[in-house]
Amino acid sequence: MGMDLTVFMVDWGQLSAIPVASRIGRLEDVAWPDEFGDVDVYDGGPERAHGWHWPPGQAPAWCAVYSFLTTTGAHMPHVRAGTAWADIRPLVGAPVREVMDSFLGGLIRSGDQADTPAPVGGGVFPQAVDRWHPNVLLVCLPEAVAGKARAWERVEPCLEKLSGPFAVECEGWAGRPDTFEDFVALLREWGAVVTEAAHRGWGLVGLP
Repeated sequence: MGMDLTVFMVDWGQLSAIPVASRIGRLEDVAWPDEFGDVDVYDGGPERAHGWHWPPGQAPAWCAVYSFLTTTGAHMPHVRAGTAWADIRPLVGAPVREVMDSFLGGLIRSGDQADTPAPVGGGVFPQAVDRWHPNVLLVCLPEAVAGKARAWERVEPCLEKLSGPFAVECEGWAGRPDTFEDFVALLREWGAVVTEAAHRGWGLVGLP
């Protein structure tokens, strides 16, 4: 079974008030609360509908989990999308290439980057020390999210310009999205994620 990816939108002020060593555990409590009982959430778990999921309760929520429509929680589709972008990048004009780099940088990684730990943002999370405590996959501070939201506004109108390069470099190749439509659908979901997080002034975290 491959690695999963759980993406959180997080109020950075609230996260900063939690001791560093406890932050991953607190996020995991939100993603996989005790109410699931004996269900093994790490082995498929209860299915979530597409979109944002907020913890129950009366207190104001400080984070939410995003469920991607087509990935069923798996990390590999994001890696495939990163590999596709790495493949088609040389064929894309400089203006689109630069804004795509700004949008995707740190959000998704190619196969060559997949095993590289995410930067922990100056001690936002503890470093992994063994295979039972895997590295955080994504850390995007609120100011970085705001920049990605601005980049997405410029990227979205240009997505169709990627179809030709995708057909040349990615279509039919293993380790790439199955179709250009799949590739664009995942980019649009990431666009929705950064847009909502930027609207709230929150950051993003991705856990395996």
